Amino acid sequence: MLTFSLNSGLVRLGALAVLLFQLAGTSEARHLPANPQWTKLAAKRAQNAPAKRAADATTFPLYNFTQPLDHFVDTGFTFQQRYWLSDRHYKPGGPVIVFEAGEGPGDERIPILDTGILNILANATNGLAIVLEHRYYGASVPVQNFTTDSLRWLNNEQAAADSANFIDNVTFPGIPGDLTAPGTPWIYYGGSYGGARAAHMRVLYPDLVFGAIASSGVVHATLDDWRYFDIIRQSAPAACMTQVERTIDEVDRLITSPKAETRHAIKSVFGLQNVTYDPDFASLLSNPLGAWQENNWDPAVGSTSFARFCAALGTPDNATVHTVQGITISNATFNYATYINRTISRECQPPQNQDECFGTITAPDQYKATDLSQTWRLWDFQVCTQWGFFMTPPPDPSTPRIISKLITQDYASLICKLAYDPGEHFQVPPEPDVEAVNKLGGYNIAYDRLAIIDGQEMLGTVAVHHYDENGLADPSQEPPQIQAIHQQEIEFVKAWLKDFKAPSKP
Repeated sequence: MLTFSLNSGLVRLGALAVLLFQLAGTSEARHLPANPQWTKLAAKRAQNAPAKRAADATTFPLYNFTQPLDHFVDTGFTFQQRYWLSDRHYKPGGPVIVFEAGEGPGDERIPILDTGILNILANATNGLAIVLEHRYYGASVPVQNFTTDSLRWLNNEQAAADSANFIDNVTFPGIPGDLTAPGTPWIYYGGSYGGARAAHMRVLYPDLVFGAIASSGVVHATLDDWRYFDIIRQSAPAACMTQVERTIDEVDRLITSPKAETRHAIKSVFGLQNVTYDPDFASLLSNPLGAWQENNWDPAVGSTSFARFCAALGTPDNATVHTVQGITISNATFNYATYINRTISRECQPPQNQDECFGTITAPDQYKATDLSQTWRLWDFQVCTQWGFFMTPPPDPSTPRIISKLITQDYASLICKLAYDPGEHFQVPPEPDVEAVNKLGGYNIAYDRLAIIDGQEMLGTVAVHHYDENGLADPSQEPPQIQAIHQQEIEFVKAWLKDFKAPSKP
């Protein structure tokens, strides 16, 4: 068995799989989970998008594939699932390499066809590369609105059946021959949620998916996702995390004071004095931390938001204190408050008040719109029905925390109750059915020709959120660890393909 080091990560490369062991056995980098405050702010801040590098969409034509609305009950309705194709490296006999676009518009992933992992693997194998859009996302929308009833076909089972139907029946315009499985080897790649989808496709449809690569795949669903922020605490710059820990500890002490004037004062320091519900205020302070998973080795793809946040917090200074709004606060809290005032508080402008901007139970009607522009409802619906991932502080009070103790699981899952009224045909369960995900293997998922790519510090500076997904036009300009993992992926995919034998025709 070969071993390969990716800085703090370790790959064990054998005949069956590649595994980079991640911190504490978890893989937490992903699309941001449901959170009432983050849902509201999402439209105002850049979301994590590992495929932001510009690419000419006309180079990679758009096609549609007809899918049934329901694969298990005949409704008589169909929809068009979008996909994009690159045949720049294809030669007859090569594999089909499909990229799972996951919980976002597929056209955002077109650059992966140009310089990313799809192009890298297709070039090495003479393969045909495809980006496949997920049902309900982008323009692959099968319904007229996003009510609870209309979303009932948005689940893991239907999405997996979409991919299986595509692999089993698609014909590619302008490309001769039958490239469906099992006559052609299909390699399925995905990152984050898409990584879990890739792993699940290999397990559920092994006769169709010859091999799969799950990068940062969230193969284990959970309700209480306290590790998400704890990994950031352990992996981010120590001085920055010291400042955050100190602030949160101080804020929690003041916001839980029996004196109303003290609670009002600490909110005022952050410019959030008119946020009525204390957990809403506390939740807003965690917002900058979500930028950690937007880090990327490529500046054209990643974000510097987290670095700017840490720079604003300064260095730990126990000697300096400030008296503001009649209370004494540390230098850490003062700097944190200055940053929140500048980046979040100011986003709320008249005629809206702060409860309308940032409130949850104080402004529940804002979650009720169900037209097709309300795309935030999609991933949150999946979280509320099957995935969980409700971000909370550590359950052990002795463990340092970087988010407030007021952010309980009940609060973090509040979006599920506020946004999805019971429908005539479907209602969101009291808790997500995480067993629907975990029964496919969870942390122990394993299958022949299934590669799981994770970093030891999955949210760390050297291995963040499917780092291997993007690439450069000139691979020699990529960081050494990225070149190395791309080469490893080429090697094991080519090794897989040597084992491929097309089934005998009847």
